[in-house]
This record gives sequence, structure tokens and C-alpha cells, in this order.
Amino acid sequence: MSSTPAAEKRVLSIDPTHRGFGYVVLESSEHLIDWGVRHVQGSKNKASLQAASELISFYRPQILVLEDVSSKNCRRRKRVRNLIEALDQLGRSRGLSVRKLAQTKVKRTLSVSNKAQMAQAIAARFPELSSRLPPERKPWMSEHLTMAIFDAAAFALALFSGVNHASAARKRSPIVQ
Repeated sequence: MSSTPAAEKRVLSIDPTHRGFGYVVLESSEHLIDWGVRHVQGSKNKASLQAASELISFYRPQILVLEDVSSKNCRRRKRVRNLIEALDQLGRSRGLSVRKLAQTKVKRTLSVSNKAQMAQAIAARFPELSSRLPPERKPWMSEHLTMAIFDAAAFALALFSGVNHASAARKRSPIVQ
């Protein structure tokens, strides 16, 4: 068993889209390793699983972060729900710790009320993502595909925030014998 603190483990966060998925790889809440959008063709779930498997093989993360589609506020379509469940199974079969977070919890953790604010906050934290910021969304516009990068980053940052809060709470709490 590794003695590396959870906050220092490599994390792969994936956010599915209608064309594939966005992802980020982080080693801590301050160290962004890679990011991008994978476009897939054909059987979207099968192709997305293959692309995710390649990312897992290349980056060797210890933790896979996904959206919690069982959350009551989740508005994902059935195909994407099935993909997230398949990604969960893939991660577990490859020995990863899989964490799922609800979108509402992520927004609350990052202290934002909408995705535009979330993307701006993440771009401020990781300036290398600034060029990928989607344009301001108007009510008649579809969500820009690069928003999936920021969603994935938000899930990963919320995980690190939760890990840091949990470890800080453990350090403060007295040991009862």
C-alpha cells in the first residue's frame, strides 16, 4: 500500500459530451498535467471507453473522477449515464479509486453559481486553460464543447478540496483512546 497522501495522487477527471468527452489530469490542486477534448465517432460509448482506457494507460492515475449521475439534480441523458457507469467499471477494473461528485456539490465547493463563473475561476487558477475558455453562452446557444474541460477540472478540484478538508478535520480532531 502506498503511503502517498491522497492530495498528492494523480487524478484523471472525465466529463462526457455528445461528441466524446473532456478531461483533465492533475497531480494536486495546483499541478495541471494535461487537458483536452476527445472527439469520437461511431459507437460513442464504445469509442469513449477506448479513448479513456488509453488515457488511463498513458497517465496511470490512482483516482478517476466522474459526475454522480444518481444525484437528483442530474439532467444527463440515458446514453451518457450508461457511459459514466461504464467508465466507473473500467476504472475499477484497472485498479483505480473511482469518485463521483454531484454537479451541485462541485458548484458549492467552488463557490460559483453557474458554469461560466466556474470556467472563469478555473482559468484564473490555471492560466494555460485561458485559451480554451468558451465564449459567453446566450440562451439560444448550445454549450461549447470546451466547457467539458472546465467541468472535468471542476470535478477534480472539488475532489482535492474535499480531500484537503477531510485531512484537515482529521488533524484537528483529538484522538480518543
